[in-house]
Amino acid sequence: MHAHHHHPGHEDVKNIKVAFFLNFFFTIIEFVGGLMTNSVAILSDAVHDLGDSFSLGISWYFQRVSKKPSTKEYTYGYKRFSLLGAVVNSVVLLVGSVVILMNAIPRLFHPEQPDVKGMLLLAVLGVVVNGLAVLRLRKGSSINERVVSLHLLEDVLGWITVLLGAVVMYFVDAPIIDPLLSVGISLFILYNVYRNIRQSLHIILQGSPAAVDMEEVKRSIVTMDSVRSVHDLHAWSVDGQYNVLTIHVLLQRAQPMAELRPLKAEIRDTLLKLGVQHSTIEFEIPDEDCDMEGCC
Repeated sequence: MHAHHHHPGHEDVKNIKVAFFLNFFFTIIEFVGGLMTNSVAILSDAVHDLGDSFSLGISWYFQRVSKKPSTKEYTYGYKRFSLLGAVVNSVVLLVGSVVILMNAIPRLFHPEQPDVKGMLLLAVLGVVVNGLAVLRLRKGSSINERVVSLHLLEDVLGWITVLLGAVVMYFVDAPIIDPLLSVGISLFILYNVYRNIRQSLHIILQGSPAAVDMEEVKRSIVTMDSVRSVHDLHAWSVDGQYNVLTIHVLLQRAQPMAELRPLKAEIRDTLLKLGVQHSTIEFEIPDEDCDMEGCC
């Protein structure tokens, strides 16, 4: 007994597509501008935005792929392929951040004066371009759009930091602010890389979804009429957003299948409210042997 929930429409794909091109073209401007202004802070953020471009491109691609129906080979569809993109993106950010740190740390001891006016111009452009991408995605309704929107919002905050640093250097001769900003941005990127890799591994190893409270699932179903107990409860996430659950429900007494339809619908609706998009329910009657490992 399964529950399937699909949400048609392609506006989400268009929103991520627009955000991708905005971010990608501005990343190119950042690398050129960072070299021209001699600013390692801008180059650090360029590496960050390059990683975001990978994320957006992958999100755009897999948002399109997710519209495809499941196949015999991939019965849950192609959602988990996005994890490969997350791992590749994390590696790119990791390598880029290490390279930037190798260049920024020596500048802490031998600061070089960047082109502050150029930094100010790029910082303003960074806030505007990333801000437009955030506004575009915040109009969407899909989880994917909201997650990418939050990621780009971090970029806006990063550019505001660069802007404030450039303003300070415009009035004060303090070139060390540039490498300090670079180190701070790089450490922030590395922290997020660690979080992304840990989350990806949790999903790949089929850990329980953080959004699904397993104890609450048990309590909610056991309190229903006709239910004696539940066991063999398993939950995992396909891609960090689409959650799957299987459960054995022991009934108070044997009932015809037709009479179980209301109970099945109640369980299905309850699980959906608790964050489970796909559920498989198996009913058992008293004194029925359950020969599955870990059943009891």
